[in-house]
Amino acid sequence: MSRWADAATGTGFPIEHLPLGVARLPGGEVRCVSALGDRVVDLASVPLPVEPATFAAASLNGFLALGPMAWRAVRGALRDLLAGPDDTAIDVALHPRADVEMLLPVEVGDYVDFYASLHHATNLGRLFRPGGDPLLPNWRHLPVGYHGRAATVVPSGTPVVRPRGQVVTGEGPPELVATRALDLELEVGFVVGAGNEPGRPIPTGAVAEHVAGIVLVNDWSARDIQAFEYQPLGPFLGKSFATSVSPWLVSLEALEPFRVPAPVQEPEPLAYLATSGDWAYDLTLEVLLQTATMADAGEEPVVVSRTGFADLYWTIPQLLTHATVNGARTRTGDLYASGTVSGPAPGTEGSLIELSHRGERPIELPDGSTRGFLEDGDTVVLRGWAGGDDRPRIDLGEVRGTVVPARPHPTEV
Repeated sequence: MSRWADAATGTGFPIEHLPLGVARLPGGEVRCVSALGDRVVDLASVPLPVEPATFAAASLNGFLALGPMAWRAVRGALRDLLAGPDDTAIDVALHPRADVEMLLPVEVGDYVDFYASLHHATNLGRLFRPGGDPLLPNWRHLPVGYHGRAATVVPSGTPVVRPRGQVVTGEGPPELVATRALDLELEVGFVVGAGNEPGRPIPTGAVAEHVAGIVLVNDWSARDIQAFEYQPLGPFLGKSFATSVSPWLVSLEALEPFRVPAPVQEPEPLAYLATSGDWAYDLTLEVLLQTATMADAGEEPVVVSRTGFADLYWTIPQLLTHATVNGARTRTGDLYASGTVSGPAPGTEGSLIELSHRGERPIELPDGSTRGFLEDGDTVVLRGWAGGDDRPRIDLGEVRGTVVPARPHPTEV
């Protein structure tokens, strides 16, 4: 291998990875990039089988719209280029990752959030319906989801302003207040590269031709606002204020070695949701938390939850197929998220409402503080990866956000 490819081995961004993103380079130019080790590759500055202008752009949408043949051709050509003989022309296109600002990888047209984790749905059902069936009657028959707000999808590192909304605080009427139950949600999302025509559903067998890759997602949630508003139409202002995504779009091709069998579904879903082959992914996911006190003391974020993605009940093909079964159109850049990913054991829950049992059993942190829900100054970091040990490690990157205080409403100024 070339010296750059050799140096990338064991970094989480090896030659087998080559994710795609968008970065502001040291000179200020915004370019589509890939990652190799501790470097990014300016894709507009290396010879690839598409027009250079495709990558001299502020989003990946133009490239993703070219379709799966172009995705595979560019990925193969880039790998050959970076693994081939050392070339000074390649050196010019490489920049230290530490010196670039990673931006939102795609321009999101529509955003849908699902509720696809059996363990998460069961945990919440037990909290909200103790003594009853934790799963509602439709849950095992179809992937439950809702349409979110694409305009508030933000890149990793964007501060999250504590939202306001109507909250019932006692026996009286609701009040407009800043949420007292701000939560995180550990999720995996996938991005549509090539859309479908209106009225033409995407079958499960064709999903790989439409999905360009995956990202990590934090679907921030205000649980007290959500609790008052969600009946009968579901999440609204408790979810629409911010959704953070990681900067790297990780291709399904890079994750191919980590496909594993999905959980058995009982009862068997309708025929249009049937899949062939293995469509679960063996990913490890983590939630880390850092308080303002920890940050001031130079203490790093600590892991408060670690879980896996392989036992997600509804798979990526089923999610996209169900979203289009009524003929709905998808477009390049559309983001679909899994919903909170939780495991079956304590410490594997993907949200604070589960980890702290609705705030009644706060988690303890190294600085001596406890958290039922997030406080101002808290930083949340989500991380994920596949492989490691005797296999190449494929890092999904991270999605990070710090909570900042609520802003006064105009009526309060």
